[in-house]
Amino acid sequence: MKKSLIDVIFASDKRKETLLLLKDGHQEMKSLLKSLDTTRQALLPQMKILEEHHLVFHYDDIYELTFIGELIVDKVRPLIDTTEVLDVDIDYWGTHDFDFVPPNLLERINELKHYKIINPPLMDLFNLHKTYHKDKTPEHVYSVGNIFYPNYQSRFTEMIDNKITINYIVSKDLFNKIRKESNEHIELLIKSGYFKLYVYHQKINFLFFTFDDYHIVMNPLKKAGDVDHSYIICSTEDALNWGKELFNYYLKDSTPITRL
Repeated sequence: MKKSLIDVIFASDKRKETLLLLKDGHQEMKSLLKSLDTTRQALLPQMKILEEHHLVFHYDDIYELTFIGELIVDKVRPLIDTTEVLDVDIDYWGTHDFDFVPPNLLERINELKHYKIINPPLMDLFNLHKTYHKDKTPEHVYSVGNIFYPNYQSRFTEMIDNKITINYIVSKDLFNKIRKESNEHIELLIKSGYFKLYVYHQKINFLFFTFDDYHIVMNPLKKAGDVDHSYIICSTEDALNWGKELFNYYLKDSTPITRL
């Protein structure tokens, strides 16, 4: 009796990894053995199972995916990447609210590979841009958020002095607050041409999200709505493109502010 395809693919790491290796094209057995760090004696029984289930075929000593194998692997790769992302800290993902991410981007959460979860001291959070930029100075920063940290005036001024263009989308409540408390300073920032302010008129149910030329940072709330200062940071090219799409999702429903 044949195994189910789920068992064929996921019950053996060797079979799963072999299928993923063959996704990019045929390979000789010796190449597979090297990549899998195994022996021919150990791999051949697994290859036989893959062939019996019509996922691979071989000629001479070269192995290749069948069309069924290609269909399966095209679906399996994103699933594996997604589980690898979530497995880094499944409790974090399970206890925080990610409803602020639109469904099409949640389906591509696998693009946030190689991220870290940082639990900073509170004062370090106020200087977040220094913490993760270090020797790198971005040309553009894009942010969406419910808060300005206490030192935001000096932070924004410093960034503008370094000719960093800031694109900031704020909630309606935050906009009303800064308009009352910091009218003059924000006006000067806007007039500089380096500070572009937008108001998002719907609810922003997270602390902040930001990305620049090098990093993407997200600070979600806990599911009960509690503030948690830990944040996700990632710097891969896929993550930056993902972040750009998330920012644009909020930008399309935001109003630019040219004066207070």
